[in-house]
Amino acid sequence: MPSLAETGVREGSSQLSAPRLRPGTAERAGLDPEELACLVREFRRLTDGDRPWAAGAVLVAGRGPVIAVEEAAGWAVRYCAYDEERDAAVELPRVEWVPTTARTPFDLASLTKLFTSVAAVQQLERGTLGIDARVGAYLPGFTAAAEYGITVRHLLTHTSGLRPELPLYDCPDDHARLVLLRAEKPVTTPGGAYGYSDLNMLLLQQVLERITRRPLDVLVRDGITRPLGMADTGYGPCPGAAATEDQRRPWGKADRGMLRGVVHDENAWALGGVAGHAGLFSTAADLAVFCRTLLAGGSYGTARILGPDYVELLLSPPGLGFALDQRSFMGALAGHGAAGHTGFTGTSLVLDPSTDTFLVLLANTVHPRRRPADHGPRAAAATRLARAVRGA
Repeated sequence: MPSLAETGVREGSSQLSAPRLRPGTAERAGLDPEELACLVREFRRLTDGDRPWAAGAVLVAGRGPVIAVEEAAGWAVRYCAYDEERDAAVELPRVEWVPTTARTPFDLASLTKLFTSVAAVQQLERGTLGIDARVGAYLPGFTAAAEYGITVRHLLTHTSGLRPELPLYDCPDDHARLVLLRAEKPVTTPGGAYGYSDLNMLLLQQVLERITRRPLDVLVRDGITRPLGMADTGYGPCPGAAATEDQRRPWGKADRGMLRGVVHDENAWALGGVAGHAGLFSTAADLAVFCRTLLAGGSYGTARILGPDYVELLLSPPGLGFALDQRSFMGALAGHGAAGHTGFTGTSLVLDPSTDTFLVLLANTVHPRRRPADHGPRAAAATRLARAVRGA
């Protein structure tokens, strides 16, 4: 087993320990109970009806070390298929529906990027990775990245100029996928405009695995989830997870049928389930610990996964892996300098250092079929939390 120094985790002392999360009330969290009551009522409606926003969902919100809201609604498994001709979901017999609970794991989709980013910043803190170092210095075989001078900072800030994704799922084997990734050239000048891309985290994964000589799932486990006690967070398979999609063409990129407990993202699936951009499963409770750790400057209890200066680097504009000031899903929290991210399967989290608040909303909005993202419920929930702070 690697030492704490090797993983980037430090032994805590009584002076460095940070309070652990504990259940409490709105008042104990310094939040307005009426606003939180509205938040809960609105959340419960998200899974109602024949065509709900999501089949199932879990919400956790808090301030400081206090969890003020922990709610589950709807169904982790409700459908067996999607009927394209009728444009309708096909429900399982009612006795086979699986209720969502507060401990239901969800496919995090792009929330995985946050863990890859933290793993990278841990290497920055150790001095084994340079933020302005060229990717080609670590991966000389990635000729396009080397030729165009793509840096680690470009990957972490989504300014590499790489397109959003590649059809790795159509490649016949791992060698062909690697060849495609190595040759991929940016479509805009690196260091220029923001352009969200899964390829950034796939390249970052390659860098991290090269410099540490360890696979990404081990880096995430030993450097983040294990020291924080996030026992329900890890790469799949995860048999008890909420179901996602009846994945098949033409709306999907592969024909895989109804998915549960295996990664939804087609490229992550093609890569064996462990990828820098997708593949993790987790619970809302575990993600609350992740949020609390960052809000506390990188410490949780006696575990420390990052120093405060490096957490500040992670969360300060333009953000390293985190989306900052995105009003589309952060609601009124965006004006407070909050940071967060969303995942294609229906997952999201927001943390606001200025008010020491966090909100985790996990849902399987793609069950039984993907559809255009509707950030309205996420923004509404974040706005309720912001109002709860102001009204407290």
